[in-house]
Amino acid sequence: MTSIKDDQPLWALGTMSGTSLDGVDAAMVLTDGQRIVEFGDSAYRAYSDSEQALLREALGKWPEDDVAAVARLVEDAHIDVLQKFNRAQIVGFHGQTLAHDPRGRGTHQAGNGARLAETLNLPVAWDFRSADVRLGGEGAPLAPFFHFACAKWIGATDPLCFLNLGGVGNLTWVDPRKTRAEDEGALLAFDTGPANAPLNDLMMARRALPYDQNGALAATGDVVAGALELFLDDPYFLKIPPKSLDRDAFSDMLELVRELGDADAAATMTGMAAAAVMQAMEHCPEPPAKILVTGGGRHNPVMMGMLRAGLDCVVEPVECVGLDGDMLEAQAFAYLAVRVARGLPTSGPGTTGVRALIGGGTLSRP
Repeated sequence: MTSIKDDQPLWALGTMSGTSLDGVDAAMVLTDGQRIVEFGDSAYRAYSDSEQALLREALGKWPEDDVAAVARLVEDAHIDVLQKFNRAQIVGFHGQTLAHDPRGRGTHQAGNGARLAETLNLPVAWDFRSADVRLGGEGAPLAPFFHFACAKWIGATDPLCFLNLGGVGNLTWVDPRKTRAEDEGALLAFDTGPANAPLNDLMMARRALPYDQNGALAATGDVVAGALELFLDDPYFLKIPPKSLDRDAFSDMLELVRELGDADAAATMTGMAAAAVMQAMEHCPEPPAKILVTGGGRHNPVMMGMLRAGLDCVVEPVECVGLDGDMLEAQAFAYLAVRVARGLPTSGPGTTGVRALIGGGTLSRP
């Protein structure tokens, strides 16, 4: 059997439970930690309404708070879906982000990878963000090194962007003309601003729905310019990247649309997410040839239409180049798990602002 310390490709199994709190994605990647050889099976385990409620109540809490029940829930849900796979050689476990304050208290992902390693009888890489934050980095985003590998896998030759529209939006600018993700100028990555999380919160508060399916409500409303302008006045948009956000960093967005009807509020918040991406493009070293969109936001035709109207490049879902937008982040942590096991960098100055290339993550063995 191939050792995880060798340079041969491994079947890695990665997971992601994002800020949208909908469930756990799990996906396999065959990789040596540099190149993608093959994509494998994937699966999804939804959180129930009661589980989502427990997770939502824990948002903003830190390890010293009473989060044992939430950590156990996160671990159990991941074990449930990970046990469905039978050829994994290593697992990448992200956990559930409850709080993220890189310039203050640090970063907190609930869930103990050591318990997963013992239960699954596999090595588990986890706690990917803490070391980066300790060394002055933002601790996010962490998918950019994987995005570089994806750009190579699809045969890209010109700079392009990967845009993840999850709870928070994040952008990775990739220069595939570079040889490695570690090379200077190969990557620039940062959080663009809020994406689906505040819109989902609005839908839950106004309509008791988890999200605006297919942008149906936003499509019947109008973007209110005054609220959008107040949103864009936030100093975050002037901050030079790398930079990152907590899920609730723009918690005043709901207040900005408080006086609006449901449809106009949904349209305006969708417009805010799109406008944040447009502001972000000003930071790219070179204009990208295209933007490949992943995350739940790519299913929202209103948001995608706003992006296409406001950006001077091709905007398309990652499926157009043969990637799986539902599983890209889970695949990223599969890829990063192999990099952790082999002592390769997982972040650097261009992705998180950390002072030097760093290999984050803890490796727990069964």
